Amino acid sequence: MTDTPHSANASTLTDDPFALFDRWFAEARASEPNDSNAMALATADAQGRPSVRMVLLKGHGPDGFIFYTNFEGRKASEILANPHVALLFHWKSLRRQIRIEGAVAQVDDATADAYFASRSRDSQLGAWASDQSRPLDRRETFLDRFDAVQARFEGRQVPRPPHWSGFRVTPERIEFWSDRAHRLHERTVYMADGAGGWRANMLFP
Repeated sequence: MTDTPHSANASTLTDDPFALFDRWFAEARASEPNDSNAMALATADAQGRPSVRMVLLKGHGPDGFIFYTNFEGRKASEILANPHVALLFHWKSLRRQIRIEGAVAQVDDATADAYFASRSRDSQLGAWASDQSRPLDRRETFLDRFDAVQARFEGRQVPRPPHWSGFRVTPERIEFWSDRAHRLHERTVYMADGAGGWRANMLFP
């Protein structure tokens, strides 16, 4: 169908926003050249001052969207002080965005252990070597710490550090945005109804 300003397009109207996310995410994984699971994570501290950074989605479903981090870094300290966050996926190859807002909570130990075990060994060692977000005098200091950790765990499995785990964002609002010609974009927002369902509304672009 030709995309004209008056085209009828209900591609983002559905009873299940998670199924729509799954479809868009699968298409992004096939078309994005790098890190199709990258998402911007916005947090705010106890005083409401915001910060944003890119993280990687490592699990998703009707129960929420999961990412992992060092719990001694800035993002985790802000989440623990103010457990409300926003996520943004931007897939330039598809000219689409998804915005997610919701509450966040730590994943259980079994979930974190299983994901940590799936990481490359160097990534596992890096989680032990890094004091995330803290001042670093020079790059060599970090590399020396990595070498020390590598020697420490030589010949055995690397356990998950006690300060490293994951967060799950439970969505309260999900917005799907599609680029359209002449900036006549398509936007559909889903709001949790508090009873396990969703209310959908289209928005002016």
